[in-house]
Amino acid sequence: MDTLSVPTPVSSHMSQLSPDEQKLLAKLEEQNRLLETDSKSLYSVSGVLRSPSSLRIFSFEEDSSEWGSVVENWEKWSKKKVKQLKEMIRKGIHPHFRPTVWQMLCNSHSLSVQEQYTELLQNTSPSEKLIQRDLSKLLPHHPLFQGLQDRLQQPLYNILKAYSVLDRDVGYHQGSVFIAGLLLMQMPEEQAFGVFVRLMQDFRLREIYRTHMVELGCCTFQLEGLIQEQLPDLYSHFRTQAFKTSTFSSSWFLTLFLSCLPLTAANRVFDIFMCEGLDIVFRVGLAILQLTETELMKLDAEGMTQFLEKTAPQLMNSNPEQMIATAYQIKYDSKRMKKLEKEYTAMKVKEMEEQEEIKRQDEEAVWRLGQEAVQIRLKEAELQRVLKQMEIKMLLMEKSISVPEDSSVDLHEQLVSGKLREADTLIELQEVRNHLKDMEEKWQSQQKSRGSSGSDLQGELMSVRFREAHAQLQLTQNRRRLLQLQTQDQINSLQMKRITERMHSQRERLQELTMQNQRQRSLLGKTTEEEPRKQDCDEEQDDGASTARRLQDQIAELQAQIQTLSRQKRSTRL
Repeated sequence: MDTLSVPTPVSSHMSQLSPDEQKLLAKLEEQNRLLETDSKSLYSVSGVLRSPSSLRIFSFEEDSSEWGSVVENWEKWSKKKVKQLKEMIRKGIHPHFRPTVWQMLCNSHSLSVQEQYTELLQNTSPSEKLIQRDLSKLLPHHPLFQGLQDRLQQPLYNILKAYSVLDRDVGYHQGSVFIAGLLLMQMPEEQAFGVFVRLMQDFRLREIYRTHMVELGCCTFQLEGLIQEQLPDLYSHFRTQAFKTSTFSSSWFLTLFLSCLPLTAANRVFDIFMCEGLDIVFRVGLAILQLTETELMKLDAEGMTQFLEKTAPQLMNSNPEQMIATAYQIKYDSKRMKKLEKEYTAMKVKEMEEQEEIKRQDEEAVWRLGQEAVQIRLKEAELQRVLKQMEIKMLLMEKSISVPEDSSVDLHEQLVSGKLREADTLIELQEVRNHLKDMEEKWQSQQKSRGSSGSDLQGELMSVRFREAHAQLQLTQNRRRLLQLQTQDQINSLQMKRITERMHSQRERLQELTMQNQRQRSLLGKTTEEEPRKQDCDEEQDDGASTARRLQDQIAELQAQIQTLSRQKRSTRL
């Protein structure tokens, strides 16, 4: 026969109860006796706050045939009458016995952690300020805690702080405010802490509250799968409206409906949760969607959010019996839930593998980029050195080179050749400019697509690449200027060659005239011709001397030009 996964049960006789259970039942009877003398008490039989809506006092004797019998004969009910006990819990635990049954269902009285409670409170927690902030925001305004702020503030803070010290991996989550608050409405602070610890450890709440939220994501994935299978029209409407299941279901799992359902309906859900676990959250969630499907189909995403947060909970609270009955009419297959869980796990494993692969690739890319950055920096330094040398060389050439006025066929051909080389250089310069423009456009596009997620190293690398491209552009421009100067130097060299040839021709002409002059002088010394003839010779001699002087002046001028061009050429070759 099936048995409940509940604490170690007791027999029907008080003598067979454990010491803790005997103490619990004795305290229950004593507080029940006191409550019977005060009909206006706000406390439950366990001595803590009760909802004003449940002020009716039930005596232990009145319920002895049902819940009183269950409590006294817990071992028998939890092992041999499991089905009947589940049916009773689904109909609602009697408010008079609710705190006792909750503690028995989760076996909290066997926890030694209750004895450490005071010691835990003496420690500090990194969540203390966050807990205080959430309590000051939730207690005064949330309907669940209406009118109970002053009495719940300190004990609720104590429970949440103590657990954040006990379980530092999970710490504190805002959803736990509602669960711990509900427990404090039913039982004293230390007992509430014991139940809270058991719920966190054994009822999946600890995993749901973890920072990575994997368990919460799994629950949402499973619920969405159930909606798709059992409410296909509503699922299609959700998809059409881009309405995510997590929008409304996250709070259901994090607070067990306590943040949205009024107290009456919330207690009914929590009763079943203490017996059957998170399955009831899936069932009640589907029941709410099924009962309100007609209204939801008429709304957009924003309207559905408001409806599920405000209107639907009130509708469920007006008839909690219908909500619970519908929940158990839902087709709920545990095998299907396991399959959905495996699908989600496989999906997350694949995502993690992809993330690891991306991380590995990113690390390799970062290393390569780092190496490339080093090489580019070295290349940039070399380019800067070459540029400085070229700038000095061009400065000297610009100061020394002048454009000659004369031209010839050879000079024209030389100039045409230089212009062709200059055109090639201009084409190369344009290619560099186009490459730089493409790099800038690509970089801007990547910046828009990545937003602020690009790494500093990538940004630095692109900056270095831009500097390299600019340096290459400047180098190409300097090469063009140098090519122009080299062309001019070649033209000057050709002109100097032509001047040298002219000077050589003039020298030959001078030598010829000198020899002619010498012959004329020799003739003057040997002849005794008439005076008129002598005068003619004198005139010819004067003409020869004048011609010789002119040639000497031209030679001197040509030599000066040669010296000037030689200096210019030496400056060019520097």
